[in-house]
Order: sequence, then structure tokens, then C-alpha cells
Amino acid sequence: MVEDYLQEAESLELGGRMNTFKTSGTCAKEIKFDVKEDKVCNVEFISGCPGNLLGIQALVDGLTVDEIIYKFEGISCGGRPTSCPDQFAKALIEYKASC
Repeated sequence: MVEDYLQEAESLELGGRMNTFKTSGTCAKEIKFDVKEDKVCNVEFISGCPGNLLGIQALVDGLTVDEIIYKFEGISCGGRPTSCPDQFAKALIEYKASC
């Protein structure tokens, strides 16, 4: 709780706004991220496969919103119609619609 508050305060100081997206159909339950000057940063997946999600977090840091949507949208996982990357694309599409 205190950590979430501190992370949000730091994000606001740096000109961003922490966004939270509740996932559906994946092991990860939630995705948190900032967007600053159309670049994604501070990505955090809550639950899920730690190694893979840490890799995704590192790879997307600094990419634009549209680059990530283009690369991740439509990826499936283990026979499911969605995946953590696909859910992140959905989160970013929702973010764009709210701007």
C-alpha cells in the first residue's frame, strides 16, 4: 500500500500518471504502467510468469505506445485467445482512447 503510494507520487513528479489495467484470461492479474511523451515506462505485471514478464518489462521500456500495440496485439498463450502481451496491448489501446 505505501509502496503503491510512493510509486504513484514518483510517477507524478516525473510528469507521468500510473495507469492500472485489470487483465482477463491470463495468469497476470493486473498491469501497471506510465506513459511519458508517448513512451512507455515503469511497467509492472502483477502475478504471472516472473521471468517472462520481467523480460517484457525490460523490452518495452522506452518504446512508443503504438510500437507495443503493433508488436503485441493478437498474441495468444497456450491455446487461450489472449496472453499477457496481448492484454498489455489492450491496456494501451484503452489508454489511447482515454487521452
